[in-house]
Amino acid sequence: MKRAARRRVAAVRPGEAPRIREDELAIEEPLEIRVGGASFSVTMRTPGDDFDLVAGFLVSEGVVVRSEDLPTMQVVTGVARSGAPTFNIVDATVPGGGLAVAAARARNIYTTSSCGVCGLASIDAVTTASAWPILPVGLIVDDVVLASLPDRLRAQQRLFDSTGGVHAAALFDRDGNLLVLREDVGRHNAVDKVVGWALREGRLPLSDAVLQVSGRASFELVQKARMAGIPVLAAVSAPSSLAAELAEEAGITLVGFSRGSSFNVYAGAGRVRRTGARLDGPAPASVPSSEPDSLEQTTNRPAGSPMTHSAGRP
Repeated sequence: MKRAARRRVAAVRPGEAPRIREDELAIEEPLEIRVGGASFSVTMRTPGDDFDLVAGFLVSEGVVVRSEDLPTMQVVTGVARSGAPTFNIVDATVPGGGLAVAAARARNIYTTSSCGVCGLASIDAVTTASAWPILPVGLIVDDVVLASLPDRLRAQQRLFDSTGGVHAAALFDRDGNLLVLREDVGRHNAVDKVVGWALREGRLPLSDAVLQVSGRASFELVQKARMAGIPVLAAVSAPSSLAAELAEEAGITLVGFSRGSSFNVYAGAGRVRRTGARLDGPAPASVPSSEPDSLEQTTNRPAGSPMTHSAGRP
């Protein structure tokens, strides 16, 4: 699946003649999410890892909690205005009470790549109760590990290297080992993709993981971390006031301005252990390969059981 497209551009430098060259742009396309055949939401995203995106989005919305709540997902072939087939619809099978939650949280407008909650039908639905409360004890992370994560994240941003136009989110363990990384034009989509990966792998709640993001820490990212049971959220840029308030309320450690060899802790400082060590440089990290999105259907598996996929991907 293509995640970038080439386009001719005029490169302008004042005082010099424009140069015509090709530039690579991150692809942004709509994805319609259906639950049980009924339209639930439309989000603008970078194609790829769409099943992860849908799974994570449904976790964020409180529709699913465990992998067994989302037994199958299927790509539905649509038709573009040009008449060409598209693969921008994913229908999720959600048994039981998840269907009622989906109906109650139906969105009345589409979600843009910059806003993950702006389409909710009611402002009362913005803050959703999590099935995975953040425990005050458990994960402790060394300060030197937290300070190293932005460089570890940046080292694996392949799509950003070629386009300069996408956000990234990654999950790390307490020692700074990379578990999964995803990129997308929307930072909330990148977070949904890593949470969706965790759901499909049977790893929720993510009570032993750190979520590192490439941009700022907004309210919606803290909310998504809360819904996945993530105790530590670190961002390269600043948090918003509401993000800090929600993090404190939820018991989440919120880190901002994480760059170079320093960071600020806005909530939950007790999880950060001071080591007295200095950060000498980023450690190498490898990215697990993502499973291809099936053209037909994928079945989630409980932890420890084999995963099967249909051949091909959109």
